[in-house]
Amino acid sequence: MAPSGAGIQGFSSHRSSPARRDLARCAPWTMLVGLLAVDDLLAAASAALGATLTDPEDLGGSERSAVRRCRLAGGGTVVVKNYPGTAPGAESFTAEAAGLTLAAQAVAGPRLLAASPPARLVVMSDLGTAPSLADVLLTGSAAAAEAALLDWVRACGELAAAIAGQQPELAALLAAHGAEPAADGSAHWLERRIFQIPALLGELSISAPAGLAGDLAEVAGLVRPGQPEVFSPGDICPDNNLLTAGGVRFVDFESAEFHSVFLDAAYLRMPFSTCWCVFRLPERIGRAAEAAYRAQVCRVFPDLASDDRWLPGVRRAMAAWTLHAMTYLLGRSMAADKSMIDDGRAAPTARQLLRYRWRRLLAELEPAGELAALCALARVLLAATDHWQVPELPLYPAFR
Repeated sequence: MAPSGAGIQGFSSHRSSPARRDLARCAPWTMLVGLLAVDDLLAAASAALGATLTDPEDLGGSERSAVRRCRLAGGGTVVVKNYPGTAPGAESFTAEAAGLTLAAQAVAGPRLLAASPPARLVVMSDLGTAPSLADVLLTGSAAAAEAALLDWVRACGELAAAIAGQQPELAALLAAHGAEPAADGSAHWLERRIFQIPALLGELSISAPAGLAGDLAEVAGLVRPGQPEVFSPGDICPDNNLLTAGGVRFVDFESAEFHSVFLDAAYLRMPFSTCWCVFRLPERIGRAAEAAYRAQVCRVFPDLASDDRWLPGVRRAMAAWTLHAMTYLLGRSMAADKSMIDDGRAAPTARQLLRYRWRRLLAELEPAGELAALCALARVLLAATDHWQVPELPLYPAFR
């Protein structure tokens, strides 16, 4: 685990909160099967790169990959990332290799130097050591945190604008790295998560409000054709980047895809839809961050300048991410509470985060008169969990 204030290129610290994937695709007991032994990794990476690599340094990784910094015989270092020998591992490999290649147009991440589909590994340029946005929010000053947040959102928007309309190019890159074309009509992973909610409620003996099926279908529409789509690294949690001297660089492309612009926009409003390091942002700073991102994507989709277009989309994305969090946090939180990360860094507990998400969603939806069944569900869940007696979610440490 990277120490606070010293983020490591290629490292993802999502050990306690799954990435934005199906729950079965995130389970650590399935994901780390079939990683290469160190000697085999060095041999495969050296062959892919066409240069001898030595002295692997373990940089950690996540439940979805292992990351090592390796030395080049002629001097310098590279980063090698290896994925498990499973279907999800293969998907992560192809998304990362394709996403890194596409993002290179915007100089948004490390450069892809080599890839080996048989070995399920990529070799990337080494961006060295630098803090992440999460580090600054958790340990920095208010001024540094605000500046870093605005740099990060601009980088998200600039990447989206720079790669706009290149869905065919991403599809070709995925195919080149061994991905199978998606079957016609196959549901997006987030849509599948959203429609898990009725079964989850049944398992917990929570009655579904009338009209819930219709609201779920409306929210799931975010991942269906017709949405304004942007290219995203996929998992843009504040710890999946480095704040380098050359600018913000994203370091996790395992879920890279084109998806609705509102799914990334909601990251600012919630904030940080899928992350472990979630605290509140001061309202002024949150508004400024969202406005900075919106200004970038309006270069590609001018109609997003209209609040009638922007605000309902962001609200539905907030609903989608809140439902997504419930599918992997609610069941276990009913039994016991636990911090969202286990390495001693500042983080909310799962119960704190869920209650904050439900209250935040209500504050968005009720004044707008939208998604009445989801509002009813949030009220039911807040009443049913009132006995948790967890503290309100505080501001990020940098802003306290």
